[in-house]
Amino acid sequence: MVIARFEELDFQPTPMGDLMLRRRTDAQLGVDIFEVKLGEEFLMSSLFTVAEEELATLGLASAEGDVLAVLVGGLGLGYTAIAALRDPRVSSMTVIDTMPAVIDWHERGLLPVSDALTSDPRTSLVLDDFFAVMRGEPGEHYDAILLDVDHSPRHQLDASHADLYTESGLRALAHHLTDGGVFALWSDDPPDDDFMATLSGVFSESRAHVVDFDNPLTGGVSSNTVYVARL
Repeated sequence: MVIARFEELDFQPTPMGDLMLRRRTDAQLGVDIFEVKLGEEFLMSSLFTVAEEELATLGLASAEGDVLAVLVGGLGLGYTAIAALRDPRVSSMTVIDTMPAVIDWHERGLLPVSDALTSDPRTSLVLDDFFAVMRGEPGEHYDAILLDVDHSPRHQLDASHADLYTESGLRALAHHLTDGGVFALWSDDPPDDDFMATLSGVFSESRAHVVDFDNPLTGGVSSNTVYVARL
């Protein structure tokens, strides 16, 4: 018999629902799994990090230059951010998250990558609304913007995010990029032709990468999509 033990590490109400971080010991897999729930939705799991890491790897592979300033929208479990830091060209990385609890988890060292992330002098964790920041006038310009907040361009966690995935929203985001800068986006859905057309209206190059990964829960293969677009 397989016994799964759950430990609630944090629970906080938020405007989008109750946010919970828990650790689950899976005896069959022999690993501790960190999971985040928002209301009744599972947002992320440390069992599935391949596509989150590929968001950084694929996005930065398209970025030009020897010194890169990077903006990450959505901190989560930290796997996109820590993957970005593996690129030696990254000189600074700002990570924006709208939930104080998520930043607090990492500052308290609750997650597997927290210590490496917060101890790196290139990292700045910022409490803010990424989508509101993108609508505003740019302060700093970034060589790459990596976004992993919503389930997909069509399925947002909050209705206020929807405008970013329009042509006008992407043009506003592009104002925060340097010339030739890169925007990369994680999605739980298959490649979306309509969204690709929207990207093509703003960026000179765009591509949807399908990222496959083993799913030990199903015994099969699952996939996510990483969109990469360059000005």
